[in-house]
Amino acid sequence: MNRRVLPSLRRLLGRFDILIVAASIWFLGKFIRYVFPPLFELLQETFAVSTTIIGWSFSLFLFAYAAVQFPSGVFCDKVGSDLVIVGGVLLSSVGALMLLADTSFVVYLFLMIILGFGTGVHKTAAVQLLSDTYPTHKGRVLGIFDTFGTFGGIVAPFAVILAASIPGTRPGWRILLFGTGLIGLAFMLAFILRVDNDILTTVRQKFKRNSLFADAAVETPAESTTRESTADPDWRSYLQLFENRRFSIFVIASICFAFTYQGIVSFLPLYLIQEGGLPSSTAGILYSVLFVASFSQLVSGELSDRVGTLPVIIGSLGLATVSTVGLIVGTDAGIVVLSLATVCIGIGAHSFRPVRGAYLMESLPSDLSAGGFGIVRTLLMGSGAIAPGIVGTVSDFFSFRLAFVILAVSVGLATLLTAMLLVIDN
Repeated sequence: MNRRVLPSLRRLLGRFDILIVAASIWFLGKFIRYVFPPLFELLQETFAVSTTIIGWSFSLFLFAYAAVQFPSGVFCDKVGSDLVIVGGVLLSSVGALMLLADTSFVVYLFLMIILGFGTGVHKTAAVQLLSDTYPTHKGRVLGIFDTFGTFGGIVAPFAVILAASIPGTRPGWRILLFGTGLIGLAFMLAFILRVDNDILTTVRQKFKRNSLFADAAVETPAESTTRESTADPDWRSYLQLFENRRFSIFVIASICFAFTYQGIVSFLPLYLIQEGGLPSSTAGILYSVLFVASFSQLVSGELSDRVGTLPVIIGSLGLATVSTVGLIVGTDAGIVVLSLATVCIGIGAHSFRPVRGAYLMESLPSDLSAGGFGIVRTLLMGSGAIAPGIVGTVSDFFSFRLAFVILAVSVGLATLLTAMLLVIDN
């Protein structure tokens, strides 16, 4: 029996090796991103800053994350997504390693920018890589990819609890992030070995192919045709995508969702502690549950391949809207109601995200796919980047409930806009 199983397993791993390695890197990137909200209390103690300041410091990370989306997408169209992925893993790993040293708050902010740049390039590059590698199963593959990445959010709260118990004079959260950097370097090596095991040769070839100084005189007709077909798109081509009304409406809806999602995942633990009256450990567990619900991506991705993307998108956003309202209304109702609302928010939010990627990749021209997806993600992440700062500020000057009401209105608008798209299609 083992003689049959092992070869089958090898073939399966060989078929999905790119997905496995890319998803592993995405897991680490999401872990870095979501390990900070459970650390907010510790970071406030370490650096003696307010909720507003710690919220805007995380916004700085997200602004850096957003800023690289479009450039990384254009770079993918130019030299390939594999090089972009390797560069991103290297940068984020170095940033995490440097956090081991005792730093001032200013240096901490600088390293947050480095981490934002490094982790920010992966999603855009990986979506292009996976879409090209598995063209007939985009929804399924992106669902698996996003689900595996979201495990980073599941693990992060427990990793923080474990890190807090590490003995020694150096804070456990610094040791945690240092270990994360080491794992990142290992994942980078695995990616190079499995996807592009001659990375230096690939760099030379791809830059030579795209170089303005390439010697046209020695090109063969076939090489000339290839070079012309892979010429760099003009940046105005990306902006012209927004002349399509349906595309623009969907981007606006996605921006509204991104604002709500990032606001919730940044401050849900503190909201549950301060407004819901839950202990820190319970709030951390519920925060992890929010990401456990990401298994819904496997269903939504598969379902979108079968029934279409828009119906799944509308259902997912509708559930996220109702659940966010339920979280606000049921704040004082106890742990059962808060747990149910958290799970439903997770199901709705996570179900939307892989289908959003599939919808965009279907809508974008193939020669603008990575750059177009990148500019959209820049807008989405820019919207998400301001959410922690706004939520933190509103919570300090007014209340957490008012801040979450703003988040509920935003995701409700996203639901209405995507429903409008379905009406336009019909």
